[in-house]
Amino acid sequence: MKRNAVYVATGDNYSDPPSKTSDAVLALDRATGQILWLQQMTANDAYTVDCVRPETTNCPDSKGPDFDFGQPPILASLPEGKQVLVIGQKSGVAHALDPDAKGKILWQTRVGKGGPLGGIEWGSATDQQNMYVALSDIDFRAAPDPDHPGTRKSELDPEKGGGVFALDLATGKKVWSAPPPSCGTKKNCSPAQMAAVSAIPGVIFAGSVDGHLRAYAAKTGAVVWDFDTAREYDTINGQKAHGGAIDAGGPAIAGGMVYVYSGYAQWGGVPGNVLLAFGLEGK
Repeated sequence: MKRNAVYVATGDNYSDPPSKTSDAVLALDRATGQILWLQQMTANDAYTVDCVRPETTNCPDSKGPDFDFGQPPILASLPEGKQVLVIGQKSGVAHALDPDAKGKILWQTRVGKGGPLGGIEWGSATDQQNMYVALSDIDFRAAPDPDHPGTRKSELDPEKGGGVFALDLATGKKVWSAPPPSCGTKKNCSPAQMAAVSAIPGVIFAGSVDGHLRAYAAKTGAVVWDFDTAREYDTINGQKAHGGAIDAGGPAIAGGMVYVYSGYAQWGGVPGNVLLAFGLEGK
């Protein structure tokens, strides 16, 4: 409120020529909508899904790299009172900007390789010490297609993607990193952690394409509890439901409860149709 500003982040362009406001963080005047300042993180980024299809007529000449922002910036306060804007990008880089110096870059930390579905996707979280980000870097591999002998199909790569990171708000230094989860023997699985991160004092929640919802200790990154949501359920309205991949939105936390939906079929994830509510100790 003291700056009378609204902070937003933008996606990439869909056509050439790429604009200077794409892949950027902007400060807008609350009263007029006028741009107060902008900081572009990736220039010349024009991209559509046609860029990866056989017919590329609608793919811009710039052709990516599709490093748009899929999450809003967070205005966070350091212990001494200084405020910073932090945000994760599909490039695999987390950024901190100075809202009092026209978006001057304070630090940048890479946590993954990034890509059209990679990097830091849907949302990060903060407390007064750290910024918490989850890494997608989802990938695919060719595998035999049992429905069409002699041919191959694309499936999720169980060895690529995932990881949760705590970054010092003041410096961007990695405080801890939690390794990617293992798919084990689960089929149609990816360890990628694309969903938004949610946080309460002392605990960080992150869902995964493998269907697990995990709670991490904010100080160490140790897994406090882990629940595999990819299973069948008898729901409260008497209907059968099934969980699956967790993507996009993160858990909602209120009144001592954690709410999360499970079942996101896009990009090869296991489909599902269930909303889950967890109480104390993940039960």
